[in-house]
Amino acid sequence: MVSSDVWDEETAAVYDEEVAEMFAPEVVEPAVEFLARLAESRPALGFAIGTGRIGIPLRRRGIPVTGVELSESMTMRLRAKISEADLPVVIGDMATTTVPGEFGLVFLVWNSISNLRTQEEQVQCFRNAARHLAPGGRFVIELFVPPLRRLPPGQAAVPFDVSEAHTGFDTFDLVTQGCNPHHYTRQPDGTIRYGVGNFRYIWPAGCDLMAQLAGMELESRAEDWNGTPFTSESEKHVSVWRKV
Repeated sequence: MVSSDVWDEETAAVYDEEVAEMFAPEVVEPAVEFLARLAESRPALGFAIGTGRIGIPLRRRGIPVTGVELSESMTMRLRAKISEADLPVVIGDMATTTVPGEFGLVFLVWNSISNLRTQEEQVQCFRNAARHLAPGGRFVIELFVPPLRRLPPGQAAVPFDVSEAHTGFDTFDLVTQGCNPHHYTRQPDGTIRYGVGNFRYIWPAGCDLMAQLAGMELESRAEDWNGTPFTSESEKHVSVWRKV
């Protein structure tokens, strides 16, 4: 078993609602268009496919999609939206789980590789992606750039959202590259629900090295799915590596 947290039934039950902004058409459609173009009508494999936020609309674009998902509870939520025949899902981790067949595209969106909390597991994930790709196939990752420049001297926390409904901040371990997002969410009855995640951040250059170890080379990197140029000020990246 990998080091990733496993989303339980309680988390899965409210997941789509709590991240509703990520299901908005202006968020989903550019990603689906980008991935469909790269797939070139070949089958695609979604690591950490979750409840199908990207996988389902990509399948509806005519791209055959298979998913890998660690959480059975998240998969049950996906299954309520689309049948196993239309979008099969294998329960397992993205570092070691294998799926029959060969794919033109492997995709891993919205920071999900950081759920793997060791460097070894993250390297294994890149190798697992390459293992599933046909020659010339692509591995696509959407990942945040660690906001360490925001850290005041001597502090280890960075706020990322402060609103009436939610307060969130990240804490960092600069030795292990650990990252823990802390969420304080106001409930309808006025109580506050606390949750914390466990992640490991990777710099873009670190991703490139992992790709190289897996036999892939960088094809493109942008700030977002719309192709905005990636710069030193970018807060995330969408990177594409091609299997050599």
